[in-house]
Amino acid sequence: MEHESSILYEPFNRYIWRGAFGYTVPDHVIMALLVLVVSCVLFPLATRRVSKDNPSGFQHFLELIVGGLKALLEDIVGHGASKRFLYIIGGFASFIFISNIFGLFFFLQPPTSNPNTTFALGACAFLYYNYQGVKTQGLWHYLKHFAGPMPLLAPLMIPIEIIGHLARILSLGMRLFGNIFGEHTATGIFMGILPFVLPWPMMGLGIFGAFLQTFVFVMLTMVYIGGATTVEEH
Repeated sequence: MEHESSILYEPFNRYIWRGAFGYTVPDHVIMALLVLVVSCVLFPLATRRVSKDNPSGFQHFLELIVGGLKALLEDIVGHGASKRFLYIIGGFASFIFISNIFGLFFFLQPPTSNPNTTFALGACAFLYYNYQGVKTQGLWHYLKHFAGPMPLLAPLMIPIEIIGHLARILSLGMRLFGNIFGEHTATGIFMGILPFVLPWPMMGLGIFGAFLQTFVFVMLTMVYIGGATTVEEH
């Protein structure tokens, strides 16, 4: 299904990119860059007003989110995981949530409604947890898990494990893309039918969906990290 472009697509390609190398920059890439710009402006400004004596409402909100991510990491991955993995998990959460929220604005397009973005996020999570597994356990010990509990079963288990791990990219990417694309499309349709009535409940549902899909993505990433970095005792 063809998605209309954001308000920045034409100006960016005409006045900034100017057809360099004979290509135009896709809209989802422009929107992803906008997410980075918003993050680079929003979070430094928020941290400049951090106060222990008189915290703002936004500070309370950020502390609640960070505390929740730390607690999830400690519960799912293990003791000390919040110090090791908070930055990568927080980065995923921030990027995905802000991207999802873009769907509430008619002049923007959520980057996560494009499969290129969601599969790239899934691939990043896949590469990261495997890297952490090799780093924690060592290459040989980590690869031994793919062979299964018995050497006799290795020829069967290795292909199954490889397919199972690669399917995680598909799972992460398709779940996020399908939900955000469907919700954004439905909101656009309702906006055209009754522009001042139906969109409001859909926008409320959109905010809930933005939180939910962000939570599902980071939780699954935590589960994968936990499985890769757990060292079995013999």
